Amino acid sequence: MNLFDRYLLREWLTILGLVLVAACGMLFVQVCIDDFRNLREAGARGLDFWRYAIVTMPGFLAVVLPVALLLSVQWVLTKMRASNELTAMRASGVGLMRITAPLWVVGVLCCGVASWLNSTVVPWSVQASRAQKEALEFRKEAKTQPPDQIGAVYSVAFENSRARRMWFFNRYSEFTQRGYGVSVSEMDPMRRETARWVASEAWQDKAGGWIFHNGRELTFDPDTGENIGSRPFTRERVARFDEDPQLMLLIDRRPIDLSFFELRRLMDYFAVGNRVKGIPYEVRYDSLIADILGPLIVIAMAIPFSIVGVRVNPAVGVSKSIGLFFIYFVMESFAQLMATKQWIDPGFAAWLPNLSMGAVAVWLFASLR
Repeated sequence: MNLFDRYLLREWLTILGLVLVAACGMLFVQVCIDDFRNLREAGARGLDFWRYAIVTMPGFLAVVLPVALLLSVQWVLTKMRASNELTAMRASGVGLMRITAPLWVVGVLCCGVASWLNSTVVPWSVQASRAQKEALEFRKEAKTQPPDQIGAVYSVAFENSRARRMWFFNRYSEFTQRGYGVSVSEMDPMRRETARWVASEAWQDKAGGWIFHNGRELTFDPDTGENIGSRPFTRERVARFDEDPQLMLLIDRRPIDLSFFELRRLMDYFAVGNRVKGIPYEVRYDSLIADILGPLIVIAMAIPFSIVGVRVNPAVGVSKSIGLFFIYFVMESFAQLMATKQWIDPGFAAWLPNLSMGAVAVWLFASLR
């Protein structure tokens, strides 16, 4: 590292730190606006709120990092260009890539940070914040409702295409981890019902399988659909039933509310039977992978975007950054729409915004020659 490298890093990292602090402050305000009232209504105290905020904010870091990189790089380079520092360096024969080498090195490191965030920190934050919010809601509901009504999710349906089983719960309590008003249909390869388990309650056994309480086992002739058997029971354990109730409850959640590993589970589930419904989850999953290269793409766009054109105030570069991110999110929404309509592959839809921004960066670099 020469003198200019140290100078550039000092100027840039100072702005980058300020932007990250400001972004975290804005995220804290967003958490307060979105969740403060709900947490208060759930009976959260001061310590509960601060714990929830601390757990929730890391989930936004993977989104904040590229924004902070773009804003800080554009601010610093535009400022240096306005004061003729970059012009002097280039006039002395130093190439643009050598001038910006420290930015590229830090960009590669930020790609590693983004990979670590998306694979470790963000999944933990998403699941921990959701669990904490649910615990507060359960505590509030426990004061006025019976245990089987706490954390109740109504009309839960789940199809296990691999095992050819269809589940339905009138109500599933996340507090008691039990389903109420249960019906499980088993089908043959032609999707004709051969057996049905109905029970007032059912829950997953820690030793494996499911336990049914106060119910009846019905058998049917698959050719005629006629009921050919009925056996009541008080308590019955069915070891071959291996469905996970947590997976059953994930199906109706929005892709953006799920962690990296939960998206992977849903992709595996929808891969058999109903892949169309799993496309939004696949796009979101692949987008998290594509975001790993986001820091490099951001820097590749920010450098030529800051250097070309007339000398302007650094604030103008920041306004351009906001416009670039607006275009990026429009393209992301459009790509997701095309994937949902099955016009393009979900993996390509996830990479399309980054590829487009990368193409813009290459064009801008070419225009500097």
